[in-house]
Amino acid sequence: QVRLVESGGGLVQAGGSLRLSCAASRRTFSGNAMGWFRQAPGKEREFVAAISWSGDSTFHTDSVKGRFTIPKDNAKSTVYLKMNRLKPEETAVYYCASRGSEGWRGVYESWGQGTQVTVSS
Repeated sequence: QVRLVESGGGLVQAGGSLRLSCAASRRTFSGNAMGWFRQAPGKEREFVAAISWSGDSTFHTDSVKGRFTIPKDNAKSTVYLKMNRLKPEETAVYYCASRGSEGWRGVYESWGQGTQVTVSS
């Protein structure tokens, strides 16, 4: 059964940090690339970061480079999104997703329910 559960969202002041967690079922996690997306009200969903199954390849959208990282813990079947120096415009619902392939490029088939991140100015 596909299962992705995000946690760690909340309210933070601009310039602050948060760490999102995404706990996956072993079947959803093992061998698969994982990604983080976000969607702000009235905007399209944005691909934020991703990591290949091996961990050797990662993606970060330009606006978060140098501030966000996407570590994972294979033993815990968990992927994280560590966010530093957050900006008010990054207020959004953040979603974790997995795809049935080792590489992070392509379509993500499984999704979590999302966690709200609110950055106050």
